[in-house]
Amino acid sequence: MGKSTLFNRLTENRTAIVDSVAGVTRDRIYGRAEWAGNQFSVIDTGGYVMGSDDIFEGEIRKQVNIAIEEASLIIFLVDADEGITGMDEEVASILRPSKKPLMVVANKVDNAMRQTQSAEFYSLGLGEVFNISANNGSGTGELLDAMIALLPKEVEEEELDIPKIAIIGRPNAGKSSFINAITGIERNIVTEIAGTTRDAINTRYNLFGKDFILIDTAGIRKKAKVHENLEFYSVLRSVRAIEDADICLLIVDAERGFEGQDLAVFSLAERNRKGIVVLVNKWDLMEKETNTAKEFKEMIQARIAPFTDIPVIFMSVLSKQRIYKAVEEAVAVYERRCQRITTSKLNELMLPIIEAYPPPALKGKLVKIKFCTQLPTKSPAFAFFANLPQYVKDPYKRFLENKLRENFNFTGVPIEIYMRKK
Repeated sequence: MGKSTLFNRLTENRTAIVDSVAGVTRDRIYGRAEWAGNQFSVIDTGGYVMGSDDIFEGEIRKQVNIAIEEASLIIFLVDADEGITGMDEEVASILRPSKKPLMVVANKVDNAMRQTQSAEFYSLGLGEVFNISANNGSGTGELLDAMIALLPKEVEEEELDIPKIAIIGRPNAGKSSFINAITGIERNIVTEIAGTTRDAINTRYNLFGKDFILIDTAGIRKKAKVHENLEFYSVLRSVRAIEDADICLLIVDAERGFEGQDLAVFSLAERNRKGIVVLVNKWDLMEKETNTAKEFKEMIQARIAPFTDIPVIFMSVLSKQRIYKAVEEAVAVYERRCQRITTSKLNELMLPIIEAYPPPALKGKLVKIKFCTQLPTKSPAFAFFANLPQYVKDPYKRFLENKLRENFNFTGVPIEIYMRKK
């Protein structure tokens, strides 16, 4: 069909995540795309199972319903080479009553004959058919222009200068209970902030003298028609919560350990450059030996390497043990993420280190770094100016990052290092 090819074209392969995210049975792929100054998320819903009617009926209907519920725009990709299939007609019948913006996109239209053939998709009764070839890219520019026109314009909310904290994690790790526990202690809702075109509930709280917005995706309208496919549903929710947040609290179930799904959600937050705190829930149920917490933390660090400078808090939502600490740490990570280091202080510290341990020479050429500065980005990013920036490889960038972490507190905050031509 070419869904993945189209996906890679839209996201230019930059942020394609080709592992399964947050408890997903088959690969679902998530990425960020940008066109004409507009950014949006693209989610490839994964391949549909061809085969018996009941497999189709069950799985596909759920997937299509979730897409209808959750997406701002649905792209129904059909194959001009194959023509209309029974499955296309099934999917069209589910999509037809939906009020969501929808585009029928005929793929593999790479010659005049296919252009003519693709007209048959008008009979699906879903409006205009866009002809593209995901393989060679023809028609994708027009497709993107039309997509941008159909996507809802996000209303710019007044940005409050307080942390936006998202509670993320796999289903059943204790996200809802955690939210109920912290908001039930000293509930002081300042305002309900409606999420723009999104489904998350953003609520402003003032707890323990800390002011923050909580992005609650855990217990939102578990819609009847998608409750069977909560895994995929929670993925969409995690993606949105992470994009909207400054800080992510990743809740891990102590009894299950730090599993592949936890790592996938962690990676999603890291790739989006959000502050992260790992909360190990149900710690009261674990049998304790002298080093249990230390060993558990080391196990997590081994899984998330190389970005291991992360606060890990062992807590119990049930007994409310250390949940105040979790909020306190989230606010502290937010402050660390916002810190600005003056250029003079940065150079004073980093240049002697670079002089003592310069980047390795490549092809007999010496790499000289003369100057560095922090970039004016939301999450910490640093530019180092060198004569041959292309010769500075990842291990040396990691060395620079570690030196920054040793000298300035960036615990819980991803750092980006850029090499620029001086």
